[in-house]
Amino acid sequence: MERVAFLIESTGERIGCLLNPESLLFQRQAGVSTRRSAGGVAVGTGRYDDQVLRRGGGVTELTLNLLFDVTLGGSSMATEDVRDLTGPIWRLAENSAGGMPPICRFVWGKSWHLPGIITAVAERFESFTNEGIPRRSWMRLRFRRVAEPAEPTVHERRPAAGGLTGPSGAGGLLESHEVTGGERPDQIAAHCCGDPSLVRPLMAHNNIEDPLNIPAGTMLDIPPLDVLEGLL
Repeated sequence: MERVAFLIESTGERIGCLLNPESLLFQRQAGVSTRRSAGGVAVGTGRYDDQVLRRGGGVTELTLNLLFDVTLGGSSMATEDVRDLTGPIWRLAENSAGGMPPICRFVWGKSWHLPGIITAVAERFESFTNEGIPRRSWMRLRFRRVAEPAEPTVHERRPAAGGLTGPSGAGGLLESHEVTGGERPDQIAAHCCGDPSLVRPLMAHNNIEDPLNIPAGTMLDIPPLDVLEGLL
């Protein structure tokens, strides 16, 4: 099974995890607040609950626990200090030059592909060497979803099947795409469909099991939008 990874939007860097989490807490807080008046919380006769105001938006967060151990295989880095493996994830919670943690994408197979920021991270170290170097880390992090980047304007989105008025592919609309080295799946969806949020149905339509490792030269079929939206 494909491992959990974080893709940094600004650089395209991929930060992978050694083991997938056994569980994942996915939670949503609606964009509402308690209605208040000059005297405090606004109440009314016969009401069982406080009145609320709709603010719009809201908060969607993921909380997951990850295990890192230098004795486990699968890492591209040979080290005795587990902090060398967890440091890149820890730094995703640091404020960048723009005053915000870097936007990254939480990617896990074809089911999870969310843009967001890491808002909190904590580690519990175990298995120390005689020099006090930790070799195992239990890491807990909280990931907050953010809005998808603005849709690109250079490429046209292919319309629904019923909206085609000419021959298939007329007018420069994309029907296929050849994968080149280094392309991220969300970049492919943005380029071909005009919407990076369609990456999951696009990968599912093409039976791509590992979206982060699509071989260069692979030809992807780009179906009409109604086909992709029906797979959401």
